[in-house]
Amino acid sequence: MNSTQQWQSVTWFEVDEHQAGQRIDNFLFSRLKGVPKSRIYRLIREGQVRVNKKRIKAETKLEIGDQIRVAPIRYEQKDETAAPVSDSVAQSLLSRVVYEDEGLIVINKPSGIAVHGGSGVAYGLIEALRAATGKKYLELIHRIDRDTSGLVMISKKRSTLKLLQDMLREHKIRKTYAAIVKGQVSLDKQLIDAPLFRYELANGERRVRVSKEGKPSKTEWVVAERFKNATLVHASPLSGRTHQIRVHGLSIGHPLVGDDKYGHTTEYAGPQARRLCLHAMRLDIPGYPPIEAPLPEDMTQLLKALRVAK
Repeated sequence: MNSTQQWQSVTWFEVDEHQAGQRIDNFLFSRLKGVPKSRIYRLIREGQVRVNKKRIKAETKLEIGDQIRVAPIRYEQKDETAAPVSDSVAQSLLSRVVYEDEGLIVINKPSGIAVHGGSGVAYGLIEALRAATGKKYLELIHRIDRDTSGLVMISKKRSTLKLLQDMLREHKIRKTYAAIVKGQVSLDKQLIDAPLFRYELANGERRVRVSKEGKPSKTEWVVAERFKNATLVHASPLSGRTHQIRVHGLSIGHPLVGDDKYGHTTEYAGPQARRLCLHAMRLDIPGYPPIEAPLPEDMTQLLKALRVAK
């Protein structure tokens, strides 16, 4: 049975204890196999996904016993079998675990791997880890962009998922990113306070812009090193908006080097990058030791080139 046939009738799910606390969009990503993420978001937006007969939003959290109804899904898609996770990929990811206890795994994700599969991606970080460890219950606590490298938190227990997601919502977890941005940032330290509005392009791709209609968003920027044409910044988002660091950088005239969505037309005369220069380098979680991930080799080499160009 291909994906098109599989979801052409009404589909029902019931939330169990392992799924409680999860966002509805993440829940559907992992269960509506083959359905593009943009299509799932549209289903939610149009009210074709109901929880206990009520309309919901993508960020709605699920509870034990919730009844989820998904309307018939019709779209054109070729038959395709998800590629299995190779042993080499699995072992490579396991070698990138930087912290683990009975309830939490923190992995240093490489750039280029999505945190979950879908929309043409055979598998993502979470599917690969489930395959590598043999554990069915592994859930993403948060997400970072596919092109962003660095620390990702994954829960091994429902209680850990709920605890850390509550901490994130209450802004108790401090996340620090290393970002290489275009131009010389003049202030050693600053707070970027600009509301962010999320919208969709005609193809369903999500984008973000600064707008009075947006949600309050703040990012702390601290200059770590200046170069002739760029600056290494340590950025800490004080709110958890999509593409926050990238759009806030653009808003003050310093988009990220290698960003093909925000500020790629901004003039830049320094060494080029093959990918978005953003790395989740540190997590400060109450009750846990500081968790860090060193800069990846591609960003380290770019910094060396920038120092030579001073």
